[in-house]
Amino acid sequence: MRILNFGSLNIHRVYRVESFMRPGETVSSLGFDLLPGGKGLNQSVAVASAGSDIFHAGKIGADGEFLLDTLNQAGVNTEYIKSDGIHTGHAVIQVNKYGNNCILLHSGANSEITPLEIDEVLSHFEAGDILILQNEIGHLNYIINSAYDKYMRVVVNPSPMNDTIKAIDLRKVTYLILNELEGRELTGESRPSAILDYLLSIYPHLKIVLTLGKVGSLYADELHRLQQSVYNVDVADTTAAGDTFLGYFISRITMGSPSWSAMRAAAMAAALCVTKHGGATSIPLWDDVLNFSMARTEKKRLAKI
Repeated sequence: MRILNFGSLNIHRVYRVESFMRPGETVSSLGFDLLPGGKGLNQSVAVASAGSDIFHAGKIGADGEFLLDTLNQAGVNTEYIKSDGIHTGHAVIQVNKYGNNCILLHSGANSEITPLEIDEVLSHFEAGDILILQNEIGHLNYIINSAYDKYMRVVVNPSPMNDTIKAIDLRKVTYLILNELEGRELTGESRPSAILDYLLSIYPHLKIVLTLGKVGSLYADELHRLQQSVYNVDVADTTAAGDTFLGYFISRITMGSPSWSAMRAAAMAAALCVTKHGGATSIPLWDDVLNFSMARTEKKRLAKI
């Protein structure tokens, strides 16, 4: 069984600001960073950082070569990334003093991927392999349908939410990993339990992870429901928290961990992620997560003395 992420590759221009800009306003930033990013890239780095082998497929322009360096250094296989795009996708990101972010995204080469290129990549994978997808590349439905026909297991992160996501046939998806706002858009429900009830009533085969920000996260399938709390840390930047959670969750699941254990590892990794600035550069390694877990266990033991 192999993991493929057919995902976005972006250059992130990150501006630290006191507060998000308002219409007609001109402000000076408190800092600037040029960083590798894109939900696809972040999720691949997270999967690799959690200890799994992963292939990334996508497209960049000549200005995005440093993204390949980022992926290779993280241990991601990049042989299915094409470099013939007009220009690389990019994002302009504001991060305020509370660590919240506001993102303006331009797809660039991510939207230039063709069905022929998709077919060529998927020809190297087979039944049982896992495919991770977000909504930052072109021909999303075509990729899902093609992977389903090959009996691959499809993981969808429906972000950003738009009509492309609403047109997806969720009967062809194995794992749906989404946040509360995306769940509301898909179902019309606002309560987390109602979002899960709605989705599972129509798609009982789905395995759903619903992230709820500071409240934590929920896992649900036809037989089980689990709740995972967040780990309290000092927040610097939440940009890659969701991608880190997804990558760690999928990595641990593919290694055979039960859902509760995968959720716990993912929550710890996301907690460590938000203590640093940046996207891919903030994603922790598995050893970091283990050390975090052991430190928390030791604190609990000391508290009992």
